[in-house]
Amino acid sequence: MSTIKIIDYEESTGRLREIYDDIIQKRGKLAEVHKLQSLHPESIVKHMELYMEIMFSKSPLSRAEREMMAVVVSVTNACLYCRQHHAEALHHYWKNDERLKLLITDWKSAPLSQREQLLAQLAAELTTNPAAFEQNQQLVQLKTNGFTDLELLDASLVIAYFNFVNRLVLATGIGLEADGGGGYKY
Repeated sequence: MSTIKIIDYEESTGRLREIYDDIIQKRGKLAEVHKLQSLHPESIVKHMELYMEIMFSKSPLSRAEREMMAVVVSVTNACLYCRQHHAEALHHYWKNDERLKLLITDWKSAPLSQREQLLAQLAAELTTNPAAFEQNQQLVQLKTNGFTDLELLDASLVIAYFNFVNRLVLATGIGLEADGGGGYKY
């Protein structure tokens, strides 16, 4: 149960109803995280624009890599809501239940490529100790392993975005949808 008022679809009118309808048309359904900002409807639009840019725009990082980092950040922050949603999205790409389960329970033991391991490590470390990056040693290690500046920027955007959303979800106490959060368009 959310700790703040949320306007459900049935209660929505005017601009909020338009925004909800647009999300349903584009994403297949309305998530609790979308409704979370219902008291400030235009923030939903800006939030969705940012999400779509970071997670779906052209990038040297694959969609699976971005979803994997979203899961690692969400697990690290103990955000069940985002972990569930983005584990389902990652499953859409990986199609491997055991691999996904290992990523969620202990990403260090999951069967990841070296590239995926480095991205997961970046996601966990930037989430738990962002001040450590002031010396840039972690980023230098990634560059030594072939990551480009654009890949590092895109990875940092994914990680920062999910830290933002995890905190928003955790601070307001929204719960998973009755259907567990599934059924979105990828």
